Amino acid sequence: MRILVTGGAGFIGSAICRQLVAGGAFVVNVDKLTYAANLRSLDSVSGNSNYVLEKADICDSKALDAIFAKYKPTAVLHAAAESHVDRSIDGPAAFVETNLIGTYQMLEAARSYAAGLGQPERDAFRFVHVSTDEVYGSLGSDGQFHEDTRYDPSSPYSATKAGSDHLVRAWHRTYGLPAIIANCSNNYGPYQFPEKLIPLMILNATHGLPLPVYGKGANVRDWLYVEDHARGLITLLQKGRLGESYNFGGDSERTNLTVVETICDIIDRLQPGAQPRRKLITFVTDRPGHDARYAMDASKVRRELGWSPSLDFETGLERTIAWYLANAEWWKPLRERVYGGERLGLK
Repeated sequence: MRILVTGGAGFIGSAICRQLVAGGAFVVNVDKLTYAANLRSLDSVSGNSNYVLEKADICDSKALDAIFAKYKPTAVLHAAAESHVDRSIDGPAAFVETNLIGTYQMLEAARSYAAGLGQPERDAFRFVHVSTDEVYGSLGSDGQFHEDTRYDPSSPYSATKAGSDHLVRAWHRTYGLPAIIANCSNNYGPYQFPEKLIPLMILNATHGLPLPVYGKGANVRDWLYVEDHARGLITLLQKGRLGESYNFGGDSERTNLTVVETICDIIDRLQPGAQPRRKLITFVTDRPGHDARYAMDASKVRRELGWSPSLDFETGLERTIAWYLANAEWWKPLRERVYGGERLGLK
């Protein structure tokens, strides 16, 4: 297999690259290397002959055409995206550009490339689009998102991801591009940029800094360990049905407050401090358009792909915390020079 992975220096993308290379695939990582990219996340594969990095913007059609022609991939895993909701509130333009225009350019490059393949290679080619549960909007106190749930995005981020999903469906239906869509719940794990909830709380707690929780902390998310998600996406590439959408979830619904309290308790045990970290929790003004609850029905991927999460949330969270405690050389430059933990998304 020769797999083109977009956004491979990001959080989910780097997990995909590590697993693919470990499995013997040849991986072409196409990444613009924005603020959230970190090549240190790929140290374990960077010297491997089955891995290559192409620094390129997915909005650059000429660069994409050249990369497809040079490496002749058998499949694409499209994970490149602007992904932080708070940043989308402050500056939606970058999200429109990358998530919508970038996906359009990827679809066109893949379509043009596939059209030039021989019939066996064209039949085998796949385009997997990595998306989010946020396209579905907000749930009430019960129920789950299903693959046929109506889209109802709330933020600029989720709106651009919903639009990119629609583009992928249209390119499949109109042009016959062999595409599959994956919608996933909140990912967590090692190598996640520290603007996201779990790494931000881990690093703040270890430094005795305030732990800002939006509103009353009652918003519910379903958490999925990133390595489980990457494994699911690779399985989807191999076994997924063309034109279908698949929901990936961790069966781990937790309120944001519960997540933060659990982080505090684990760090207190692993790295005892002068006072319980729960005393650092501070409730702050809620984020605009903050969805109340997400929950994914992942029965389709269980049934069709034989996939299920390997880790329960508490086990995965402790593993994640231990990784951050042991890998300051990965996150410290980010905290010092890229993002210091300041509040975003207030505009």
